Amino acid sequence: MAGVGGSGSPQNGSVLRFGLFNAGVDDVLSFSFNYITSDCSGYGDCAWARLLDSSANQVALLFTARTTPNGSVVPGFSMPAPSVTLDPLTVPIISGAPVWSPLGSSSGTRFNAGCGYTGWVNTSFSIANTGSYFLEFGVVNWSDNNFQSGLAIDAVTINGTPVGPVSAPFTLLLLSSGLLLLRRRRNPL
Repeated sequence: MAGVGGSGSPQNGSVLRFGLFNAGVDDVLSFSFNYITSDCSGYGDCAWARLLDSSANQVALLFTARTTPNGSVVPGFSMPAPSVTLDPLTVPIISGAPVWSPLGSSSGTRFNAGCGYTGWVNTSFSIANTGSYFLEFGVVNWSDNNFQSGLAIDAVTINGTPVGPVSAPFTLLLLSSGLLLLRRRRNPL
């Protein structure tokens, strides 16, 4: 990802891309996140959110977060500043060994100082142009594959209306499959 610096390099990670949604000029994209890390000083794991156009080109880097034992996790050190409004404005790490099952075997463990979680951070972003967009979240393990980090996401909305992670065509396919199964059940072969 452009703008990510510091010593080391990305090793592995995950990306979640919400299905295509429409937004108009000055519509407000809002979501909450909680950055959770068991990898600490010396291994600056990171997370981000991006707004992409319908061709998956970056429109805005919404926020970056990075493991650090001191100061604000957002923006992450050696990373670009956020383009969202944050609440709270300063996002320190709440120290401790995070117990969170998505961290797998890293749940309840920690490498060193700087591990923990941010708590829920609320964001808002004003859409500049009418269009169709993807919302992408990612987390990267930096410089090693040990001690995992993650990102909890909630309350993704446009002007208060929820934006779902599953695209409309896939939802319709699931609905159609469900109706076909229901019909088959009523009319046994």
